Amino acid sequence: MVTKNYHPKIRIFVLTKNDRMYKVRVILDTKEDVIRTLLVNEKTSLENLHFDIAKAFGFNGQEMASFYRTDEDWNQGEEIPLFNMSEAGDGISMATCILYETLPNQHDKLIYVYDFLQMWTFYVEVIEQSNEEVTETKMILSVGEMPEEAPEKEFKAEDLSKNIDDEIDDEFNNFESLDDFDFDNY
Repeated sequence: MVTKNYHPKIRIFVLTKNDRMYKVRVILDTKEDVIRTLLVNEKTSLENLHFDIAKAFGFNGQEMASFYRTDEDWNQGEEIPLFNMSEAGDGISMATCILYETLPNQHDKLIYVYDFLQMWTFYVEVIEQSNEEVTETKMILSVGEMPEEAPEKEFKAEDLSKNIDDEIDDEFNNFESLDDFDFDNY
């Protein structure tokens, strides 16, 4: 709170909002525990958070990266790229997203992918918010060593070809001529 004296008998109290501190846990998606916990000012852009995370894990921050919005079960959602990729220039980017707007609540989460050739993947979660003042990002916990190479990603997709083939077979199994086809149902 700041007191301003404009008149000898009148005092005006102006409430100033202190920036909040976010404690952000970042976990590398690997079998071994590789974790960094950062204290970050709530007004930090995701672009600055990108550089802070890269530095905390020993990267120079020069590779392409993206954050992805996620739900509580870590299902990947909307991409927040390092650079605005829209043709009109009105898309989102890390520079335009502020931490407290993107992750307003404790336990809000993002997925962070660094270097799309290597696909270093991290889980980012706000684990605490407080009124402690933080002017620059600080790493307060470091667990585990970074592997030499990014862990291999297993991309699993449901085999839809069998379902489609079955549907086609069922639909056209008894098809002998155009007269047998029911065009009214399509």
